[in-house]
Amino acid sequence: MSSPGRYVPAPTAGIGNPNDLPPPIIHKRSRNRKKCKCPQCGYLARRHDIRERPLHHIGDSHSGRPIEIILVHSIHYCCKCKTYFNIDTTDIADPGSHYTKQVVDLAIRLVAEDDSPYRDACWRLWRDHRVFVPFATIQNWVEAAGKKNVL
Repeated sequence: MSSPGRYVPAPTAGIGNPNDLPPPIIHKRSRNRKKCKCPQCGYLARRHDIRERPLHHIGDSHSGRPIEIILVHSIHYCCKCKTYFNIDTTDIADPGSHYTKQVVDLAIRLVAEDDSPYRDACWRLWRDHRVFVPFATIQNWVEAAGKKNVL
């Protein structure tokens, strides 16, 4: 009959300095297009500029390292409307967010379905998925989604 395994602490347990954490794995994704339809008038607008947007994603459980997506996207100018707009990246992350939609959904699920406190959800995200999200950010996501009653 086999005995239970030994307790092995997490490799990052007890690290107080964020610089001592394992470096992230970098994945590059591109949404760089030469031309794109204007969302207001439908005119085929030309690329004006290229930007990079770093996004935190669910980490790699085998290597124990977080994953950061560098999203390269184009900014376009519509001559007809005389407006600037970014190419649509809402399938990957919400506008202005530093986290992918998978991270946001997982955090909301941890709190709403498992009924975890925000601080515990923050720790579980790091321990199990190698993505650090401040607990106040999780609280904002859950309250915006309307999933948990606030007392």
